[in-house]
Amino acid sequence: MQTEFKSLAALTKAIQDEAAAVTYFTAIRWAHGQFCPLCGSTELYHLVPKTEPRYVADHKCKACSKRFSIKVGTVMEGTKITVRQWLMAIWLVTSHKKGIASTQMAKDLGITQKSAWSMIHRLRHGARTRSFNGPLSGKVEVDETFVGGKAKNRHKDKRGKSGVTGGSGKAIVVGAIERKGDLVTRVVENVRAETLEKFVRETVSPNVDVVMTDKWLGYKHLGKEFPHIAIDHAAGEYVKGDAHTNSIEGYWSQLKRQIYGIHHWVSPKHLHYYVDESAWRFNRRDIAEGARVNEFITGMGGRLKYERLIS
Repeated sequence: MQTEFKSLAALTKAIQDEAAAVTYFTAIRWAHGQFCPLCGSTELYHLVPKTEPRYVADHKCKACSKRFSIKVGTVMEGTKITVRQWLMAIWLVTSHKKGIASTQMAKDLGITQKSAWSMIHRLRHGARTRSFNGPLSGKVEVDETFVGGKAKNRHKDKRGKSGVTGGSGKAIVVGAIERKGDLVTRVVENVRAETLEKFVRETVSPNVDVVMTDKWLGYKHLGKEFPHIAIDHAAGEYVKGDAHTNSIEGYWSQLKRQIYGIHHWVSPKHLHYYVDESAWRFNRRDIAEGARVNEFITGMGGRLKYERLIS
């Protein structure tokens, strides 16, 4: 079977039933050899199920004697949604530049909005650890943004201290991007110096060429640890030689178009899932849709229970 498709139509045409979907998923997931997701052993028995494979264990580990299906150890574990529907969901989430709403996915897959919402969050959970693979180097831009509606549009008791303007009451996302390279984003509690400096230390190589930020006070001590250039936006300065923060600010625009244009509203509790999803796609912007799907399947470990989502 073909292992990389150029369109969703090509994928669904080739994978017309559940057995074909399981075969395709298995070929990608176990491309480097079968393994037990419970103990890691590579010594497995293959069982012949009496019913459809998506509902029953079709493998047994010789080491731990546990039975499992291909779903176990992935975000699909514990669901009755078919592997074929999961493949289509992965395609939709990874190929749409600004993501997809659960209401739209429910229509596309023929499932309930509740199931689609759970699926998308599980996929975001699967992307969480693979958005960032190593410290950023070269020329790195760092910036923060506020996510949330305008304070003046909120109920009086939810406007925050400022009452009308600023970032009061909004969620905060900080990000760093390597010029023509990877992006790292994180939801943080505040924009104080200790928070921003900690983020830079954890994501940027100490041998970086230069770290570029705006003149927010939270970045004023970065020069003690990194080569640092600050751009004074308040004074109308946006470029200083080759130094600017246009790349990270352009990404913020994309992230907010996803949140406000596709989802309309995101709770602070789940914001980190949306941020991780967006960063995962952005970091794979230069590879084809089919390859992006396969890469996601290769590393989609980590079960997320519904109870944890709604707790």
